[in-house]
Amino acid sequence: MLAASCAHAEISVVPRPASVQTCKGEFVFSGDTAVQADPALDAAARVVAQLLESSAARSGVDPIQSISIERVKAPDLGAEGYILDISPGKVRIRAQEAAGAFYAAQTLRQLAAQSRAIPCGTIRDMPRFKWRGLMIDVARHFQPKEEIFKIIDAMALFKLNVLHMHLVDDQGWRLEIVAFPQLTQIGSKREASGKFDLCMSPAGDAHQGYYTRDDMRAIIAYAAERFITVAPEIELPGHATAAIASVKGLSCLNKRFKVSNCWGVHQDIFCAGEDKVFEFLEKVLSEVAELFPGPYIHIGGDEAPKDRWKACPKCQKRIKDQGLKDEHELQSWFISRIEKYVNALGKQIIGWDEILEGGLPPRAAVMSWRGMQGGTDAAMQGHAVVMSPTSHCYLDYRQSAQSEPNAIGPVTTLEKTYSFEPVPEGLTAEAAKHIMGVQGNLWTEHIATPEHLQYMAFPRALAIAEVAWSSKTARDWAGFSRRLPAALALLKTMGVNYREPREGELAK
Repeated sequence: MLAASCAHAEISVVPRPASVQTCKGEFVFSGDTAVQADPALDAAARVVAQLLESSAARSGVDPIQSISIERVKAPDLGAEGYILDISPGKVRIRAQEAAGAFYAAQTLRQLAAQSRAIPCGTIRDMPRFKWRGLMIDVARHFQPKEEIFKIIDAMALFKLNVLHMHLVDDQGWRLEIVAFPQLTQIGSKREASGKFDLCMSPAGDAHQGYYTRDDMRAIIAYAAERFITVAPEIELPGHATAAIASVKGLSCLNKRFKVSNCWGVHQDIFCAGEDKVFEFLEKVLSEVAELFPGPYIHIGGDEAPKDRWKACPKCQKRIKDQGLKDEHELQSWFISRIEKYVNALGKQIIGWDEILEGGLPPRAAVMSWRGMQGGTDAAMQGHAVVMSPTSHCYLDYRQSAQSEPNAIGPVTTLEKTYSFEPVPEGLTAEAAKHIMGVQGNLWTEHIATPEHLQYMAFPRALAIAEVAWSSKTARDWAGFSRRLPAALALLKTMGVNYREPREGELAK
């Protein structure tokens, strides 16, 4: 039961916490506030220390206020939950694991950005889903390491915890692979196109860039300090033109290829009948598994036309030798072979929902993008699922029907993204347990600059964050509309080029 002076209330924090009680009184941040932290929770302590450094100058007197960061046994909080108790003289953060304490500090950071004096009370909070993701396509347009850092900072503030990096595609290979230096020597560069509406590069501009292994280690470490896992994507068997152009003998056709400067689905994919393809992919995936500490390697699996396989003697022989029915089963065999190798490396695969076609290996996870049905089917079969349908989660879509920067045609407003419910109606309670999260996807065919990338990502990524973190019953568009301005003001101080909601776009 709440004390007479306390009541349930709304505070301007995104994503909305599970439970908030505010009481009379306030805690005033001061440069003299003492911080006491369990050594295992130093990441949260660093966030709090930065808050205090920016809140006020030190007076030189002994502190009369304190912030404690404590590790407690509280199984109901899980690894990412926390309790934040605020009284006039003390702020107390309690969490079972370091991630929870870090998220409590981010909540405190949002409150402190609005006022040095924050209301007393208790916040008890934990996430709904364990995968709260944002995908950045760096293959179509490369983003420098420093810009990825900025995205990571914004993700951490709003408790997103998976950065999915789309590292390779027809238009570019963006990761150094020691075994195949030609992947970046050739595959990281594409010619000018001259037609921005059909192809990636503006007229007269070539495009290039890639991450060295040290670059990627820096990104991974920067993300890990903020409790974000970097999930790499190595596309196969389709979207492979950059690889095919770089390394001979990977396609069904005996011809020279160029890194593509046009978007869309390409007919030339990895040859499923060529053993050299698997030797190549195993060497690549071995390096990827060694570099990325997270549990998943995304293997794509989408938009792989079968025309070349149908006409390829080697692929047809593979179908016959393996007792397969058709090219769809050949793709399933391809994915299954890769999965066994990835599992042997101590990782699991996740792929776009096309990997369901022809049968799916038992440990594979599915990212459902072509609507909800693929994710529903996968969950019913017992596979882990991340929901990211184009209708609500594609952040390269226009944000309004009015004038907007260059973008893919459909409109996905902030409100529509916020309205997304990741668990489909009618899904059994047992199957619903396999929905492990939500992800916003930001493809960059039409996004050439970091500023444009940020404009497309924010504030819709904040809606994704709340969908992924807050319970279904806690979500409320009117409440989100009220809380959003404070969040955007904080993004502004971080130098993020977010899109300002226009008149009439938020609830009144």
